[in-house]
Amino acid sequence: MNKPPVSISLSSYGAELVRQRGQGSFVEVLAAAGATHIEWREELLTLEDPEQLANATQSRGLESVYSSPLELWLAGHSTPNPEMLPTLKRAEAFGAKWLKVSLGYFTDNNDLQTLALTLQQSPVQLLVENDQTLHGGRIEPFQRFFADVEQHNLPIKMTFDIGNWQWQDQSATSAARLLGRHVGYVHCKSVARRADGKLVAVPPAVSDLHLWQQLLRYMPLNVMRAAEYPLQGDDLVQLTTEHVATLARLGQSRLEPAHV
Repeated sequence: MNKPPVSISLSSYGAELVRQRGQGSFVEVLAAAGATHIEWREELLTLEDPEQLANATQSRGLESVYSSPLELWLAGHSTPNPEMLPTLKRAEAFGAKWLKVSLGYFTDNNDLQTLALTLQQSPVQLLVENDQTLHGGRIEPFQRFFADVEQHNLPIKMTFDIGNWQWQDQSATSAARLLGRHVGYVHCKSVARRADGKLVAVPPAVSDLHLWQQLLRYMPLNVMRAAEYPLQGDDLVQLTTEHVATLARLGQSRLEPAHV
């Protein structure tokens, strides 16, 4: 049975530790833990050398996703964010096959033909994520965006962040039902409300894993999935190994023969 690809977002290890150690230091951790993909985080970069990281991942058999906080569409502009092409090229330099950005301010006036021309200038595939904002974290703009993506036959997939829907009080189940067929990458994230009322990412409980299992039923079989929640402990390899195995099992019941 083919196991689905599992990625680790390096933000899971905590911004302070990642900046202190450098993102390249986690390549060995992920490889030893059985992950298939690594997600570089642009906002946590310090002095990393792109070519060095690209070579390190390739030598350990890892593929990479480049995550940028960039918004694809800016308010009041019909053309894509002018930083899109430089960011695609940066992702390429890191050896990434995918670039993950936020949707931003999508309207019916946005120019997808210009976006198509931009995407043709790089082999990197674009993944557009639901973030935690009012304009980029709700279901309806994504429905309209991917209807246009289909109409223009663009090679764009969705990063479906399970936890982020809660920031706008949206149903992850409704989102999966309406958008699941467009998904190319899943950010697995549980969310809890702190005493001060702030929502924060937390490791999954059994009930969360059950929900994730249900959500994956609306998405392509063996879709790539990632941990994007705190992975913090003394033995990062062991901890990461456990979570990689957990995420790899999600959705596998769809492949098992029915018992008669």
